[in-house]
Amino acid sequence: MKRVTYTIDASGKILGRLAVQVAGLLRGKQKPDFVHYKDMGDNVVVKNVSKISFSGKKMENKIYYHHTGYLGGLKGTPLKKLFAESPEKVLRKAVFGMLPKNKLRAKQIKRLKTYKEATHIGDGTEEPFGSSACPVRSQKSN
Repeated sequence: MKRVTYTIDASGKILGRLAVQVAGLLRGKQKPDFVHYKDMGDNVVVKNVSKISFSGKKMENKIYYHHTGYLGGLKGTPLKKLFAESPEKVLRKAVFGMLPKNKLRAKQIKRLKTYKEATHIGDGTEEPFGSSACPVRSQKSN
C-alpha cells in the first residue's frame, strides 16, 4: 500500500474544522477501498500551526483537563497558555480526540507532523491539500 504525503497550510483555518480534515486523511477515509479495521491512512504535514484561529471565545474559556492519579489531582490548563507554549500540542490533542479509540490510533497519530512556521522542507513528494474535492474552510471575515 502506497502512502501519500499531504501538506496543509493551517494559517487562518479554524482548529476543529482543520482537525476533522487531518483525522480523515490519517485514517484514509478518502480512499475508495477504505475499511475501518485496517491502517490505510496517509502522511499529513501541517505548517503554520501557530496561525490557527479559534471560533467564538475558545481562547479565553476553553480548558484542557487531565488527572494526575492522586486524590484531588484534577489539573486544568487554559487553551491560551497551552497555545502560547506549544501550538503543535493543541492541534495534536484535537486530532487525537477525533481518531477512533482503538489500537490503530497510536499508529495513525505517528504519521502527523506539525510545524509552527512554514519552514518545513520535504522530500518533494508532498501533495498540497485544501484545493481539491474537500477543501478546509477558513474563518469568515466580518
